[in-house]
Amino acid sequence: MSKPQLKCTTRHVRLFTAIVENGNLVSDPGHLTLDLDPDNEFLWSQKVILKLQARFKELVASNSGQDLTDYTLRRIGSELEGLIRQLLQSGELSYNPECRVLNYSMGLPRTPELL
Repeated sequence: MSKPQLKCTTRHVRLFTAIVENGNLVSDPGHLTLDLDPDNEFLWSQKVILKLQARFKELVASNSGQDLTDYTLRRIGSELEGLIRQLLQSGELSYNPECRVLNYSMGLPRTPELL
């Protein structure tokens, strides 16, 4: 019997034990796939994406050799949410004014006058 696909969904991060093939998720317990900001709430620069991907890789590497559980996925997702919040508060990341729903889920926008 194969292991079921694990997943973790936070507001801005989705993690799956799967790989992407032809635009579809295919369950793979040996891989962890990151779906970042599926609602396009933020405007992402390449620098910020690389920073988040690097943190994701660090978190995955720190759990290498251990069983991947729902708890582990939730912890990784929460860590990434925390980083997104830090990036937003530091001004490295900003809300997307064209987002379908602007709910300021990570707090009100920070402007230079407020920093």
